[in-house]
Amino acid sequence: MDAATETEATLAVTGGRVLDPSLSVRRTDVLVDRTAGEILAVEDDLAGEADETLDASGGLVIPGLVNAHCHMAMTLLRGYAAEKPLMPWLTEEVGPVEATFGPEAVRAGTELALVELIQSGVTAVGDMYFETASIVEAVEQSGIRALLGFGAVTVTKDDEGAQADVDESVAVAERYDGAADGRIRTAVMPHSLTSVEPGYLAELGERAAAAELPLHFHANETTGEVDPVVAEHGQRPLAFADDRDLLRDTYVAHGVHLDDAEIELAAERGVGVAHCPAANAKLASGIAPVQRLRDAGVTVGIGTDGPASNDTLDVFDEMRAAARVGKLADGNAGDVTAETVVEMATAGGADLLGFDAGRIEPGRAADLAVVDLDAPHLTPVHDPVKLLVYAATASDVRHTVADGEVVMRDREVLAFDTDAVERRAREAAHAAVERAAADE
Repeated sequence: MDAATETEATLAVTGGRVLDPSLSVRRTDVLVDRTAGEILAVEDDLAGEADETLDASGGLVIPGLVNAHCHMAMTLLRGYAAEKPLMPWLTEEVGPVEATFGPEAVRAGTELALVELIQSGVTAVGDMYFETASIVEAVEQSGIRALLGFGAVTVTKDDEGAQADVDESVAVAERYDGAADGRIRTAVMPHSLTSVEPGYLAELGERAAAAELPLHFHANETTGEVDPVVAEHGQRPLAFADDRDLLRDTYVAHGVHLDDAEIELAAERGVGVAHCPAANAKLASGIAPVQRLRDAGVTVGIGTDGPASNDTLDVFDEMRAAARVGKLADGNAGDVTAETVVEMATAGGADLLGFDAGRIEPGRAADLAVVDLDAPHLTPVHDPVKLLVYAATASDVRHTVADGEVVMRDREVLAFDTDAVERRAREAAHAAVERAAADE
C-alpha cells in the first residue's frame, strides 16, 4: 500500500461488493486518490488506509454510468411536446420554445439535468447544445465529467448565419477542451448530415482535423435522415460523411438505420455509436442494430437523448430499454444481454467520450456509484448484473463519486441546492413557453 501512504487525500469505498471489469462481483474495497482522481487499489480491508471512508455496506459498487448522448437543457421541455415523429416534433413543437432560450434558461435546465444525472449514478455525459458557456459553468460546478459541443445547424440560415454556426462549433471546442481541470472534453459537432449543408460539413471535418478535435453528430436516426442523402448524393449517410472526413475520431448518435455496409465502414473507421433506445421508441424512429454493431467490433454506448424526447435521464431505465428492444431487433432473446448493456453504459460510453473511466481497476479514473441492493424490488440477489439492468432504478443509487470526489452522499447532491435548482428550472421553462406563445 505504498501508493496510499504517498497520497494526502484518499477515499476508501468500503463494505460493499464491487463490479470488476470482467463483470464479476466480489466483496472488497476500493481506494481512491482524490487529488489525482484515480483508483489506487481494489483490495480487502482498505478503510484504515484512507483519510475518508464512504460506506457501501449492502450495496454494489459499480463504475459510474455514462450518458453518451444528451441535450441536458431540454429538461425544460420534459413532457411538453406532442407525440409526433422526429422532424414535426422538432420544428413544430420543440424548436419554437428552444428559440427563446438564453444563457440563463440553458444554465437552469442544465443544472436540473446534472442533479438528475448525479442522482442516477452518472459520472460522465456527452452533451450537444448551444449557449455552451453556461453549460461549461454548470458542469464545472457539478464535479462530473462531460464531452461538450455546440451543435451547428446551417440549413435554416443565410450564409452569414450558417458560417457563424460553423465557426462557433469549432471555437467552442477549441476554447473549452480541458476545462474544469480536464473533466471537460470537447468535440466539433455538426448537428446532423441533413441539417448542415455538404460544404459546411466538409469545412467542419477539415477544421476538426486541423485542431485535432473529435467529431460528434446525429446520423441515421430516421429514414428521413437517410433517404435525402441517398437521393441527392447517391450514397448512404456514413459513406457520404466519410468523403468529407467526418469519420475520423468520431462517434455518432442513434445509428438506427445503418445498413450492413455502413456497419462495416463504422468498424473500419473506428466510429462509435451512442444508442438511445427510449427516445427512438417514443419518436417511432426504429430500433438500432446494436447486436450487429457489437458483433462487427463497433464501440456502442448508451444515451438518453434529450429529456424532451425520453423524458428521463435515468440510465438504468435506458439500460432496461436497450436490453429489451435489442432482443426484438432480430427476434433473438440472446441478443444484447445484460452483461453487454452494463458494459455499454460504463466502459463503452467512457470510450466514446474519451475518458479513461468505466472500469473499476487501479489507474482508471475514480468514477463510481454505489447501488443499494437492500430493497424489495432487488430481492433476492441471484445475479447482480441482471438486477442492474432489469430491476434497478436511479433511486437505488446511494452515493456517486466523480473524479475521486463524493458528489452525492446518501442521496444528497453536494454541488447544488436541489430545491433552488428545481425552482429556477420551473421558472425558466414556464417563461420560455409563454414567450414562444407570444411570438406565434
